[in-house]
Amino acid sequence: MSLEAWFMDGSDEDQRKPHRLDPNRPVSPGQLRRLGVFHWKLNADIYETDPELEQIRKEQGYSYMDIITIHRDTLPNYEEKLKMFFEEHLHLDDEIRYILDGQAYFDIRDQEERWIRIAMRKGDLITLPAGIYHRFTMDETNYTKAMRLFVGEPVWKAYNRPADDFDVRQKYLASLQEC
Repeated sequence: MSLEAWFMDGSDEDQRKPHRLDPNRPVSPGQLRRLGVFHWKLNADIYETDPELEQIRKEQGYSYMDIITIHRDTLPNYEEKLKMFFEEHLHLDDEIRYILDGQAYFDIRDQEERWIRIAMRKGDLITLPAGIYHRFTMDETNYTKAMRLFVGEPVWKAYNRPADDFDVRQKYLASLQEC
């Protein structure tokens, strides 16, 4: 199954719901790539020995990784953390996540400031480019186990919107003009 993404409705309902427009307006993998979002579908059952994951890590320079389980029983201050993850923000580096179990959502902004929701499921590896406004939330299952990957040492700093003055944001916006 390929990555599923769609334009979101403007509802203030629970953030964990799908928030599809009616009728649904899907977003293609090509549209995501034009926004700088890349995706691989891997076999999460063999992540520790997966040669495809190892090849991606080598090609992309992902030298650091750790694993986080996001569930109210495993993550201290669960509800507070979810609120923090759901704040619209950007990073100075790419955000790389690989879902090993469970599911969750990444929401990103397109060129017209519309929200696109990306459904992440077991086996999905995604990269969000530095400078893209985004947020993360669980779905209604309230469980995911994810590998976090970085080039070099991890940088955990998020810059909440507005953060348009950062060079990385300006470079990201310029890259959209080239598409």
